[in-house]
Amino acid sequence: MGTMVDSSHIEAYRRDGFVRVKGLISRDEAFHFREAALSAAERIRDLSAGSPIFAQFVNVWTQDEEMARLTLHPNIGAAAKELAGVPLRLWHDQILIKAPGTSKATEFHQDQPYWPHANSPNPISCWIALGDVPVEAGCMTFIPGQQRRTDLQAQNLADARSLFEVAPEMRWEPRVTLPLRAGDVTFHHGRCPHMATPNLSSEPRVAHVAIFMDADTTFTGASHVVTDPLCFAAGALLDHQRFPLV
Repeated sequence: MGTMVDSSHIEAYRRDGFVRVKGLISRDEAFHFREAALSAAERIRDLSAGSPIFAQFVNVWTQDEEMARLTLHPNIGAAAKELAGVPLRLWHDQILIKAPGTSKATEFHQDQPYWPHANSPNPISCWIALGDVPVEAGCMTFIPGQQRRTDLQAQNLADARSLFEVAPEMRWEPRVTLPLRAGDVTFHHGRCPHMATPNLSSEPRVAHVAIFMDADTTFTGASHVVTDPLCFAAGALLDHQRFPLV
């Protein structure tokens, strides 16, 4: 078992909206799941439509037994619940692969505005490094404390100006960049602004993300690739086998 969160992680997460947890899964596990992720990416539909930012594979856990072991890893769910401090459900997972040498930055954005969630004040994502991710390989940068901005509409993660056009004051806030070793993770709140640098290395940057929502989250009725096949009515509780309780 990897290192679980302690009170310092919880304090930092709730203050800043993100935290790095070293060795949440072992280095050996990370490299094992890296190969599993690359294999799954050859068989699962890429939702990125050829984007230069990354290749994106969503709900992998429902399509690949080995990747399900990572998404449902006990260290990940337990840490997410401790940090969020509320009951959670899995929202979805995703593999994100930045191609070596040619990828573009993932520009600053918040995640939650993309999701059809009517009432989920404590969304939390676990971004797992499946390989070493130094700054030049596409690691994450966060703007601390801005998870409290819940009034912003979805931003364009291909446009470096997008977040700062709707929240110009954030341009002057400090930014924290967190390189990760294989098996390290970052947890971030769904409203914490973040970005990822381009991958300038010679190897694919492979990350796996497990995303959680409040257990009592309801559906807004908006279209989303995860909920579209499930035919929820607006206002319905997102209670389904695709969204297991943590």
